[in-house]
Amino acid sequence: MTQLIPIFIGYDPRERAATNVLIDSLYQHSSQPIAVTPIVAEQLTGTFTRQRDPRQSTAFSFTRFLVPYLMGYQGWAMFMDCDMLCRGDIAALWALRDDRFAVMCTQHEHVPGEQVKFLGEVQSAYPKKNWSSLMLLNCSRCTALTPEYVNTASGLDLHRFHWLSGDEEIGAVPDRWNHLVDVQPAPQAPASEGGPALLHWTLGGPWFRDLRTMGGPLAAEWFGARDDAMRLWD
Repeated sequence: MTQLIPIFIGYDPRERAATNVLIDSLYQHSSQPIAVTPIVAEQLTGTFTRQRDPRQSTAFSFTRFLVPYLMGYQGWAMFMDCDMLCRGDIAALWALRDDRFAVMCTQHEHVPGEQVKFLGEVQSAYPKKNWSSLMLLNCSRCTALTPEYVNTASGLDLHRFHWLSGDEEIGAVPDRWNHLVDVQPAPQAPASEGGPALLHWTLGGPWFRDLRTMGGPLAAEWFGARDDAMRLWD
């Protein structure tokens, strides 16, 4: 039997449009069945109890680390931020999982030069910036991520993977699976020709009225994907 690919998406009510377009882009390109679960903090009553941190730019800054718990600490699962657009077959990313590692991610060297990002949110700089925005999680090896730990650990401890025994437990994913729009050089090729397969508007995306052109041609690509997802059938 073909295994469903469990994909958890960070949800922020300000980015509902981004979430919906991302979900559509995932199953439009996937060659395997996927099971998509947006992580809505308000639905985690009794599990996620921490108060919002002033440095927390999205509603899912911390809830992402509950994925192993939600999976019963069994099997593999994928997490991604909602501010993304899939252009390639997500099954190809799923096929990269390697049991030697507890977590696999794109290991960016992102040192932001700005202090503010979308909607005036604080832009924080720290080692392993954006590593946790796209993760393949080997859930049985992430048992340190209990609700108690996620509710109390510092943001730096969580996002810098201090809940692992060391960086040797982190495997690398090619950066075409987490292309940082307007941070990395603009793509020169489509996903089918080796270009980025997953676009990430980490600085804010075109679903925000004031950022409608963020990424230039990539913003137009996002609007095209939105129109395709919402098009009425003739």
